[in-house]
Amino acid sequence: MLVLMTNVNAQALGSASSKEELRGIDEQIQTLKKEVIQINSELSLLEEKLLFPSSTQTAIFISMPKKIDFTPDSIELKVDGVVIANHLYIFREVDSLKQGGVQRLIMTNLTAGEHQLEAKLISRNKAGNVTESIGQFKVSKQTAPIFVELQIIENGGKADLTLRNW
Repeated sequence: MLVLMTNVNAQALGSASSKEELRGIDEQIQTLKKEVIQINSELSLLEEKLLFPSSTQTAIFISMPKKIDFTPDSIELKVDGVVIANHLYIFREVDSLKQGGVQRLIMTNLTAGEHQLEAKLISRNKAGNVTESIGQFKVSKQTAPIFVELQIIENGGKADLTLRNW
């Protein structure tokens, strides 16, 4: 009987130490997960700096006033005659824009100098009729990063685009 009790006590003691070991391993795994997330975040920032150096970095945003009777369907963006972005809007994005949100359409690289920016907006008015607007703008890029906002406005019962440098 004494031998039997010793085996039971040894098993209980062994399972307690196993639980401690598992708890320690779990804590190490959680610490490693946090470190991987931090490293991933730092790598993303580094990648952005490498892909979009500040001397060529150009970000183009889209916005619209809260009280506008047009709903964007799609936008096509050209720089110097080359299509660099196309976007089809979904309900949530339109809703966000109508609530005053700003969408980053694209982050790209432009060399210093003058560039021709052309945006083609297809939208629907309150009655559901499709309208097309084309905005053409000159953008002057220096060696510093630039941030450009294309704003969808209402102009004479038609959707139109304006350009604003930040």
